[in-house]
Amino acid sequence: MKSLGKYFILLGSLFKNRESFKTYFKLTINECVLIGVNSIVIVVIVSTFMGAVTAVQTAYNLVSPLIPNNVIGLIVRDMTVLELAPTIMAIVFAGKVGSNIAGELGTMRITEQIDALEVMGINGASYLILPKILASVFMYPLLVIMAAFLSITGGYLAGIMTNIITEQEYIYGIRLDFNEYTVTFALIKSVVFAFLVSSISAYKGFFTRGGALEVGLASTSAVTNSVIAILLADYLLAQLLL
Repeated sequence: MKSLGKYFILLGSLFKNRESFKTYFKLTINECVLIGVNSIVIVVIVSTFMGAVTAVQTAYNLVSPLIPNNVIGLIVRDMTVLELAPTIMAIVFAGKVGSNIAGELGTMRITEQIDALEVMGINGASYLILPKILASVFMYPLLVIMAAFLSITGGYLAGIMTNIITEQEYIYGIRLDFNEYTVTFALIKSVVFAFLVSSISAYKGFFTRGGALEVGLASTSAVTNSVIAILLADYLLAQLLL
């Protein structure tokens, strides 16, 4: 409970003694590059193979001749939009971005760079953490959209190249009974997950004490706690919004 209280106090301090809008804008753009653009490669690789594996395994489990092949496209679409793109990619996001945020802030803390900022009258939490959270909340939904597209494309390529489904059947399947709300739900989840990963990781890094060993422990703890928070939030959002 004490840690949870410190977490909410840290979030509240982000909006005290703020810098100018121009300063935050520049910092946020830099973080968008570090958080979003530098994550594109891993998102492309994971999401493409994620869709391909889903298509192949779905086809493998279609043992009844009464089930049409276009169900493969439908299952790949629904699994990708509802769960794989926002949630699985959030875990990857926590591993890459969350550990980086915790490591960066932890290193700044143990080398007294954050203390130096505060001595100069700058709110270290707001100056260092708020741009990371804003960049994460802005960039991660874009990564989820890209991941969903690539996952469905990966399923298409795997299905066509292995001859388990025709092009027409797959396209018909991904268009069958499409519910636009699932996209909205996925984007809502992506915003929540991005906030959780960035804020939890920042909290773990900002309050690091000790030396290099503690920075590594903070990064590990940030990823572990972010993943747990993602899974809990995933369940709660499904209960509330579906």
